Amino acid sequence: MSRLYLITGFLGAGKTTFLKNFIRLFAGQKIQLIVNEFGKEGVDGALLSDLGAFLQEISGGSVFCSCRLDQFEKVLRQSADVHADVILVEASGLSDPTGVRRLFGQTDRFPHITYMGGVCLIDAVRFPKLYATARTCVKQLAASDVAVVNKLDRATPEQLAETLSLIRGQRPDLPLIQTSFGKIDAGLLDLLENARALPAGDLPLTADLTLKQVNIHIAPTISAYALQKFIEMFIENTFRVKGFIQTCDEGLVLADCVGNVVSIEPMTLEIPDEKKGWLTVLSGAGMPVRSAVKEACKWYEADILGVE
Repeated sequence: MSRLYLITGFLGAGKTTFLKNFIRLFAGQKIQLIVNEFGKEGVDGALLSDLGAFLQEISGGSVFCSCRLDQFEKVLRQSADVHADVILVEASGLSDPTGVRRLFGQTDRFPHITYMGGVCLIDAVRFPKLYATARTCVKQLAASDVAVVNKLDRATPEQLAETLSLIRGQRPDLPLIQTSFGKIDAGLLDLLENARALPAGDLPLTADLTLKQVNIHIAPTISAYALQKFIEMFIENTFRVKGFIQTCDEGLVLADCVGNVVSIEPMTLEIPDEKKGWLTVLSGAGMPVRSAVKEACKWYEADILGVE
């Protein structure tokens, strides 16, 4: 029997960093890791590839939406052959997981899996704004068994108080952990175990947040500085920008941008060629991301191979 844990949280909440800490709680056990991303090519999977887990990626949509649900179920059925002690699912930051208990409540569907609960990562700084504009945040909180309020090191007392007030307003019963850099201990597993005794509810599988996605193919002629300036031209109209980009001066870098913050960091991990060169840009309804990207591409035309 495999124990399955779901990790959710909006884009940029710190799920990947948290997962690196969470996986350490299962030392000595066989782990299957399923990473779900909206982007054209998965980024988080490559960043998590050195954790010693059996890794599978599902990209191009949420595993809880009809576009990828069949693939998710196929991977879960095949997981019986892996004989993992623990299955960890990192859901896309734009996914609506409210049907997760219904999905795993049918014991004849996945008889080898016991659903242990969901952890929702929350950015202590950005959550109030996202909660008001992205209904997915509400859905993720509704489906969670424990909330981990992350990035306390960046939050002011006022920001943290507002975040906690919103969480308590929707889920006064929800266990909370407050932390920075996704750090947790085994007490989280106890909270999840206690949550299993509560009624499961019967929330339906629903469609995702209205999403706009643009994929930009970047040539290796671009410099790291030019890449940063290029992203800065449209970052305000996005939820997230992410991708492995080959630059002419700094080599391979990871562009990982949340909100208005552009981060360009050198990469030392071995990344497959098919995952290089693409920036995935995610935004929501009413955000003019495509026109902003089009305008930015005019300034950096020599370094842009295409936009999808």
